[in-house]
Amino acid sequence: MSVTAQSLAAPVAGDSKVECFHCGLPAPSDARYAVVIEGQRRPMCCHGCQAVAEAIVAAGLTDFYRHRTARSQRAEDLIPEQLRGLELYDRADLQKSFVRVESEQVREAALILEGIVCAACVWLNEHHVNALPGVLEFRVNYSTHRARVRWDERQIKLSTILAAIATIGYIAHPFDPSRQEALQKQERTLALRRLAVAGLFAMQVMMLAVGLYVGEYQSMDAWIREFLRWVCLILTVPVVAYSAQPFFTAAWRDLRRRQLGMDVPVSLAILAAFIASVWHTGQGHGEIYYDSVTMFVFFLLTGRFLEMTARHRAGQVSEALVRMLPATATRLDTAGCEAIVPIAELVAGDQVLVRPGETIPADGRVEEGASSVDESLLSGESLPLPRQIGEALIGGSVNIESPLVMRIEKVGAETVLSAIVRLLDRAQGEKPRLALLADRIAGWFIAVLLVVAALVFSVWWLLSDFDTAFRVTLSVLVVTCPCALSLATPTAIVAATGVLTRLGVLTTRGHALETLACVTHVIFDKTGTLTYGRPQVVTVESVSDWEPEHCRRLAAALERGSEHPVGRALAEGTHLRIPEATELRNTPGSGVEGWIEGRCYRVGRPEFVAGLSHEEVAERYDLDVASTWVALGDETGLLAWFQLNDVLRPGAAEAVNALQNRGLTLELLSGDRPDTVAHIAQEVAIASARGGLSPQDKLNRLRELQQKGAVVAMVGDG
Repeated sequence: MSVTAQSLAAPVAGDSKVECFHCGLPAPSDARYAVVIEGQRRPMCCHGCQAVAEAIVAAGLTDFYRHRTARSQRAEDLIPEQLRGLELYDRADLQKSFVRVESEQVREAALILEGIVCAACVWLNEHHVNALPGVLEFRVNYSTHRARVRWDERQIKLSTILAAIATIGYIAHPFDPSRQEALQKQERTLALRRLAVAGLFAMQVMMLAVGLYVGEYQSMDAWIREFLRWVCLILTVPVVAYSAQPFFTAAWRDLRRRQLGMDVPVSLAILAAFIASVWHTGQGHGEIYYDSVTMFVFFLLTGRFLEMTARHRAGQVSEALVRMLPATATRLDTAGCEAIVPIAELVAGDQVLVRPGETIPADGRVEEGASSVDESLLSGESLPLPRQIGEALIGGSVNIESPLVMRIEKVGAETVLSAIVRLLDRAQGEKPRLALLADRIAGWFIAVLLVVAALVFSVWWLLSDFDTAFRVTLSVLVVTCPCALSLATPTAIVAATGVLTRLGVLTTRGHALETLACVTHVIFDKTGTLTYGRPQVVTVESVSDWEPEHCRRLAAALERGSEHPVGRALAEGTHLRIPEATELRNTPGSGVEGWIEGRCYRVGRPEFVAGLSHEEVAERYDLDVASTWVALGDETGLLAWFQLNDVLRPGAAEAVNALQNRGLTLELLSGDRPDTVAHIAQEVAIASARGGLSPQDKLNRLRELQQKGAVVAMVGDG
């Protein structure tokens, strides 16, 4: 059967009050807007919905109308004034913040889609956009409503892609974490409102139901019993009319598509129990099920709220990385004057001033100054890394000690941080196989359930009367309703994800929970996973007449208020009285000098400390190659050595041993120094360890193992 789309002037047969086939709003009775879809004339409410429907039919995507589980938004509402200027998104200066130049012709962009209401919307967008000439790949993450598109700049422009999405009734715009957060907040607020109404009235109905149950055995007066039944009815109406509305809406759409979804028996059970209760309340006798109806709706909404929470949580990891970048930066002009500008205005070649404690806004290199930067959230390096003129800086890392002037080299989608976000985005978006299996089982289960319910009603009607048949059939629907499938699956997924998150395991794929049982290799990150991720003083070795405790007090006095992790480690952890240090002077990358009780002291690198007494002090590597050794001295010479280590977390060795006893192969991959990584691996008895790796290097190692047939679990956030 051929499928065509056309505007029709003839009226659409049927009732004068018709709904728009696309969005569900009332359509004109004269059918001035209509589209032929699969041989049937379908009414539309406006030019916008008509145009969208015609675009869907012309693209051969009419399956969208059979598979959708919710009405689309009205097309006029989805084409705001801003879409008239889509060509602006083709400008290079606007694209730099969200478009990555993959090659000379290929581009990749992160988008967010508005108007997504069900999985069919995802299917429609992916098929429609992927069919455009020049589009290399278009994927939509249903959990976060985010999309990634790759296209050939020679064949198609980004504005054309955005316009094509608009023609089928959706809005696509560059991904903005704050805007997505607002959309998720709106969805969460509506879900909480329905859940709160159901929970509040369910508690009230349950309290009254207890009185009715007790009254059956305590000879409750008839007028009191009738009064309580009517009050229960009044309290149940908001739950059925408002809180249960999503179930009824989805069930009606399933029936119109001649499909059996999980909401069909749910809605049937709710309506049957409620109608029977209303009937019996009006008759003054018979069973009522108001408490069952309200609690049933409350539990189902709880399950869906948990599922929604899991979807929102799926995108929080990458969004947290995006928020690592500051909103503004201090740009320097040719005269050296400072100007606070949004980071979106930064371009390659700009000079930027980064003060101590500030986040580096983009990738670049040091032009003036020397300092240390904290890259632990990006590379896993537990200690700040010294940065001198000409050395690279990564956007998202934090300047620790002294001001730096940097030259911007990469901004927006070209930065290392954006690459990490893309890796996470590509890893997300898959529906768990467990949920897919539950959906398939539920489909067969629902069909069997409805057949059994019909047979039960018929048999009991023949054996008894209508009231008995109705009561027994209602019991079958309520007892066998697939609430366990709709509630248990999301609850189990959220519970397991929550436990894994608390244990430090990052779940980046929907099927990871099922795959976990088949794991053959476990890859550990070091910093913050096996270790605390911050140095701690483990040894104080005095080489003078002073006690180690006194040397520790002097070092703590010099490093008090320091932002450097080594300085904080020296300043913390002692309960002794710390003397006052004056005239403190910090030398980036070397150490601190100050006066205590009339004497000048230095703490830091050995060569820096030796400069005070003009003696030679060698680096300390003799005891532990993985340790950081800090010297303390005065004008007379060296006074003490401090050994600092990134200490293992309690239970790390036991956890590794337990995994090895299960026959799993373990590896340690880290961005920290190779000697430090080797030392930690030796402590926890992991045979294979690699250090100095970037996130991409770690991913490459995982893929290498997977190509050999291994099932790999990654533990940590590296």
